[in-house]
Amino acid sequence: MPSRTQKALAKVPGPLRPFVVQHRSLVKFLVVGGSCFLLTLLINYGLKLTVCQNKPVVALTIATGVATVFSYILNRQWSFRSEGSHKEVIPFFAVSAVAVGVNDLPLLISRYLFDLHTPHVSKFTQEVSDFLSGMIIGTLVAMGFRYWAMKKFVFTNTRDDSAVSDSATEPSRVH
Repeated sequence: MPSRTQKALAKVPGPLRPFVVQHRSLVKFLVVGGSCFLLTLLINYGLKLTVCQNKPVVALTIATGVATVFSYILNRQWSFRSEGSHKEVIPFFAVSAVAVGVNDLPLLISRYLFDLHTPHVSKFTQEVSDFLSGMIIGTLVAMGFRYWAMKKFVFTNTRDDSAVSDSATEPSRVH
């Protein structure tokens, strides 16, 4: 009986299957990141539309912080499948604290260096700028930093996903 991983791989187009298998921790990291992005988006706009209307950087920082806790759990248990004690907690949150700053930096620059906020620009322009700088550019730059730093400094003792063999890349074996 095929595993859940093999069932998921069966849905990946044949030419992409070897890449997905070879870079499975990256793929898992991106799935976790996408989930955390949506969580950050919901919390960020929930705060921006209520208690943090005039504090977009605070809203983004809180949203990113909450998503970071969620990210730790998913990355530890699934993306990097860390073994042993929780000794990576401190390095994880140290890397994440730096990443929150990296994520906030484009928003800070657009808002306060380029003055892309009301009354200098329209409310619409301000919101588009906030979204692009904080949620898109900031997230992409912070994601790259996090992936590199997590592999380098945090999840250094990870299990090999040997349950997914190279045979999983063969279309005839995956149903």
